Amino acid sequence: MAQAKPQVIDDEEHERVYERVAAVDVAKDTGMVCTRTPHRSRPGARQSTVWTVKARMASIRTLGCQLKADGIEMVTLESTSDYWRIWFFVLEAAGLAVQLVNAAQARNLPGRPKTDKLDAMWLARLTELGLLRPSFVPPAAIRALRDYTRARTRLVQERTRCFQRLEKLLEGALIKLSAVASKLTTESAKDMIRAMIAGERDPHTLAALARTRMKAKHDDLVEALAGLFDDHHGELAQILLDQAAFCDARITQLNARITAAVAAMPAAWGVDADGTTGPDAGTGPDAAALPAVQRLAEIPGVSPDLARSIIAESGSPGASPRQGPLRTVRARHPGTRLKQAPRALRARVLAPCVCGPGARGRRRCVSGGFGSRPACHARPGRRGSRRRSPCGPR
Repeated sequence: MAQAKPQVIDDEEHERVYERVAAVDVAKDTGMVCTRTPHRSRPGARQSTVWTVKARMASIRTLGCQLKADGIEMVTLESTSDYWRIWFFVLEAAGLAVQLVNAAQARNLPGRPKTDKLDAMWLARLTELGLLRPSFVPPAAIRALRDYTRARTRLVQERTRCFQRLEKLLEGALIKLSAVASKLTTESAKDMIRAMIAGERDPHTLAALARTRMKAKHDDLVEALAGLFDDHHGELAQILLDQAAFCDARITQLNARITAAVAAMPAAWGVDADGTTGPDAGTGPDAAALPAVQRLAEIPGVSPDLARSIIAESGSPGASPRQGPLRTVRARHPGTRLKQAPRALRARVLAPCVCGPGARGRRRCVSGGFGSRPACHARPGRRGSRRRSPCGPR
């Protein structure tokens, strides 16, 4: 067999991606700015200009005007905490192309001294060669929605902590209400707690406040409500109830804001004229358009609130040329997996638990907004042990 001749490939001269670039090494109070442009007197040579700019709106606006007048094609920012936001938003509003990069993408060469000036120069050099991979920054509408959904999630968590503190307070008063009632957030449980705060101590009178299905637990409630609840317990319980009510009011306010923000977004195609849905549905001319939340809520295990959080955390399709819209892919385990294009959000939304209705934990869902999962999802064991599920084999 004749040996194949080696293929000769001529090296091409490296082409620079950007002729005029700028980079900012971001700090809390200032930023070290470096621009790389063609040399004014030496053809083919490059020159760097480095100076310090205060991290203030007026200073960055002036910088944006200067960079735009110099013909800067790309500005690179290193994502340092939240300090990059003022630089990104102001320079973007000035009409400049801005990219945010992770610090791991712009590591300095080993053996070189690391200063703000050298870091800015190194960022500029990597930018002009196109060696940096930008991070995804959502548009302004998605950023506002994300602030609302994250604030709502924190308020929900704080409300949960209030009821957990209230349960601990009742346990300290020898009141075992949480052992009979499914949770303290039910109206029956809150009525009993308010009555105890008002001074009622008779277990029979307190148990008579039960509603609906809790009335069948009258005898258990009488035993559970016999404790040592006194005035100082009542004062602390009232503080916790007021704090939970405050969180409820703010959550309602944020829900209205989130609903209005999502309603202003374009609808998602996904239903054929005959009402059928699927991966290829909604592409015809007569197909109906669904709201984005309703379209995402078709996935098993995704509630409307979770769908709004997914939209807020994933950004907008087409917001960046390197991003793609959300698409559903096949998961290795039972469940549904949402996946965006590379370098974008990845979220796994688990389907309802496969355990039976009598299994431990039933189908309680540990929900914190984005990233909900059934309570019986397998958790890793200790070192050397198998992964076990509280509800048995899956």
